Amino acid sequence: MVNKLRIDWFLFAISTALAVFGAAMVYSASAMMALRESQSQFTYFYKQFAFTIVGLAIMYIASKFDYRKYQDWRVVYGIFIFTVICLIAVFAFPSINGATRWIRVGSFSFQPSEMAKITLPIFLAFFLTKHENTVGELKSTVIPCVAALILLAGLIFAEPDFGTAIVLCAIFSAVYFAAGARMVHIATVAAGMFLMGIGAILIAPWRFERLMAFLDPFKHADDAGYQVVQSLYAIGSGGITGEGFAKGQAKLFYLPYPYSDFIFSVVGEELGLIGTLTVVAAFGLILWRGTRAALNAPDRFGMLLGIGIVTGIIVQALFNISVVISILPAKGIPLPFISYGGSSVLVTLFAVGILLNISRRANGKVLKETDRDTVYRRKVKKPLRRPVYGRNR
Repeated sequence: MVNKLRIDWFLFAISTALAVFGAAMVYSASAMMALRESQSQFTYFYKQFAFTIVGLAIMYIASKFDYRKYQDWRVVYGIFIFTVICLIAVFAFPSINGATRWIRVGSFSFQPSEMAKITLPIFLAFFLTKHENTVGELKSTVIPCVAALILLAGLIFAEPDFGTAIVLCAIFSAVYFAAGARMVHIATVAAGMFLMGIGAILIAPWRFERLMAFLDPFKHADDAGYQVVQSLYAIGSGGITGEGFAKGQAKLFYLPYPYSDFIFSVVGEELGLIGTLTVVAAFGLILWRGTRAALNAPDRFGMLLGIGIVTGIIVQALFNISVVISILPAKGIPLPFISYGGSSVLVTLFAVGILLNISRRANGKVLKETDRDTVYRRKVKKPLRRPVYGRNR
């Protein structure tokens, strides 16, 4: 009998819980600011909760949609071209806080850089599956993959959004390593990324100031280190059990934008060490279940796609948390599932939906149909007739 394709309800439940928890924390972190801006403390919460509900519906639908459909070259290049067009289009819109990251149409806004976190894994999984036998060849495989990374990451870096560009580099490294790339190529690309990162810091005075503030945040507590210092105060005051939900003080106009990039600080202050460790453990469980789904994928495309998606979510979470607790220099990058932002929530839940579908296929029995594709079928085994010997003719 063929195993019934089952959804990974464990991964589904963790992702749903994090998204709902994020909506609740957005309310706590934004209530006072929303009240000052719009005379309603629920303004940000209503938006985040609506995006969460839509995102959960998208996640469930994506979990039912066969991920192998994304392997069609028309889908791959269509998504890639659309993402590039959107990344270019952002420069036609007014900047917000010195960055041009959003496409705005009336009250609707969208951040195309979030799309790139899905586009790059799909492209790499497709291309490295198609060129499975030439993964280590520079001209046919390495250069096209690196060019795709440079195009997406370069446009995002120009917004500027250094943090998301780093996430894309991490996705590229993980997927290409899993595809069996030569270590010399990985080391070369990694060295190039490192040098470009150093150059990006040196040519931008405000990035250099953030680096100096990271090395000694309290010395720069009145300027570049202000956010980090306030974040550390918030987490430190939370102790083990926290001040209690919605009882934090840092969000009361001390910590800038506490509902977005630094929402983990609010979690630490209000829910304490127990709350922060629970969030970290939840991401650890997503890493486990997502990696399990990827490694058990029935084909190479699913394995590489799953690894790329998991890497994007976990690396982004690690970067955000590391910035909040001053392990890394400050970068504008949201905490997946939890930070305020419709684009981030929708794309992250859609990515989890793809992981869920990969997991569903991994749970089923795979029957090989051709050398390239695998399909799932239900078959009923018919009893074989035993040969009868010595029958009279």
